[in-house]
Amino acid sequence: MTPPGQSADSDVETYAGATMQAIVQHAYGSADVLHLAQVRAPEFAHDEVLLRVRAAGFDRGTRHLVTGEPRLLRLGFGVRTPKNLVPGREVAGTVVAIGSAVTRFSVGDEVFGVGRGSFAEYAAAREDRIARKPANISFEQAAAVPVSAVTALQALRDVGRVEAGQKVLILGASGGVGTYAVQLAKAFGAQVTAVCSAAKLDLARSLGADRVLDYTRDDFADGAHRYDLIVDIAGNPTLSRLRRALTPTGTAVITGGEEGGRWTGGIDRQLRAMVTSVFVPQRLTSFICKEHSSHLERLTELIEAGSVTPTIDRCYSLDQVPAAMRYLVAGKARGKVVITM
Repeated sequence: MTPPGQSADSDVETYAGATMQAIVQHAYGSADVLHLAQVRAPEFAHDEVLLRVRAAGFDRGTRHLVTGEPRLLRLGFGVRTPKNLVPGREVAGTVVAIGSAVTRFSVGDEVFGVGRGSFAEYAAAREDRIARKPANISFEQAAAVPVSAVTALQALRDVGRVEAGQKVLILGASGGVGTYAVQLAKAFGAQVTAVCSAAKLDLARSLGADRVLDYTRDDFADGAHRYDLIVDIAGNPTLSRLRRALTPTGTAVITGGEEGGRWTGGIDRQLRAMVTSVFVPQRLTSFICKEHSSHLERLTELIEAGSVTPTIDRCYSLDQVPAAMRYLVAGKARGKVVITM
């Protein structure tokens, strides 16, 4: 990239003529719509910083924004074509310039968090959505944290209200969110049962799960065990199965689900769960993850204490982003997929 100046203006900062390499998409679709191009560097607002991207995480939310499915998402991100030319949200990098209203960061700071268009050499990020990078992990590891770990944190602590000693079931324990959910539940003092495929049971055990189930052979809802809290990240079990696995007053938090119709995806199941919850003693709920620097700072404490460690399956270079997406869609990833610059 043609390097921008490393300073803070009193107004919105732009870099006329500055260009960078980035992954771009002009339409919704499969990994085939992604390609490497030379584009203008991003503008950033008063409350944003400009980052030199060192690594970017590839979360499933970004995959949905690339495909434009479920199509309900397009109402907020572009009905016919994506509003954002450059995809990518999770980011770790170095601050190279700051907006006039930014007070928490300076040029040269190493940070991680959620930005706009992180599949590029440079990306913009709001001050309240980034934090200083944990000192004991790499940029690649830091880029694997923001969206996935914050989702797991909110599902367990804020929505699930996990308590020490509770029995917690994690469905989809080997994916990006699941690997954090297992570790966080253990850090909060819970007894954890992890559900994933047979090929990934060893990973779940290594993360600290007290008990592991192979979803192709073991039925978590067979009545042999009851759980105080279920975090449903994958698999799309019916609400009746979730309820059978819960204690009489247990809680199920639905955070994912890759099946469902082209228009609503798994959203209809989440809505039905919340309606059902009104009529039963069990609590069935869902939420939309809202990333904030306070969540990242709490995760930093846990990472630096050794309670949580990012799990990275593979790293891909910027020009290999289409291959990274194909790998993610295939469901092969053990933990996170990361893009390096």
